[in-house]
Amino acid sequence: MQLSEEEFRRLGYQAVDMAASYLAELPRRPVFQRMEESERSATIYEQVYDAARPELFFKSAAWKVIGDGGQIAVRDDSQIDVPEPELAAVVNAHGEIVGYTVCDDVSSRTIEGENPLYLPQAKIYRESCALGPVVWLTDEETAPVFDIAIAIQRRGSTTWEGKISTSSMRRSFADLADWLGRDNVFPSGAYLLTGTGLVPEPGFSLAAGDRVVITVPRIGTLSNVVVQGG
Repeated sequence: MQLSEEEFRRLGYQAVDMAASYLAELPRRPVFQRMEESERSATIYEQVYDAARPELFFKSAAWKVIGDGGQIAVRDDSQIDVPEPELAAVVNAHGEIVGYTVCDDVSSRTIEGENPLYLPQAKIYRESCALGPVVWLTDEETAPVFDIAIAIQRRGSTTWEGKISTSSMRRSFADLADWLGRDNVFPSGAYLLTGTGLVPEPGFSLAAGDRVVITVPRIGTLSNVVVQGG
């Protein structure tokens, strides 16, 4: 199903993020790099990897979501900002997974690293969530394995790239959807962002004019240009 940016917004789905969904040895180093400004923050994040309950938080209202070809933003009050390429499960009002799409969960390392309680400010702001280019619909109970590749292009060359597979996830899509629906309701459904195992090294930051290209075979490529401020 091909969806424009306006159609993504009109569906009314909220975007909800699940962090720490990948095997501990894969994201542990990137997460702690992101939190290196605060040893206390790193300790809090480390506890999530071994806990039964996943980290789950609201990411974006539908009207703030950006589609393929739109502009994603980095905050004016942040010095280090990164894309987080993720697979998003499309969950209907009954909590069933009915499809998948590509997501870029743009985040501020600067703000998140100062204090874990600043996470909403680091994650939830205008043009910080991109989804697309299509929703890959399915009625299969068993989720397929998806490969995720990202490239950040700057002034005509690739400045950072990486690849990972959803086979490296430590939690299943079904388990994440189950946690999302506990004592909660989403009348229009939700896009469930399933976390990332790809984070640039310390010191790297998105810059205005960069293009972030995330490709997932069978779904397609999500491509967005970075702007400063929303």
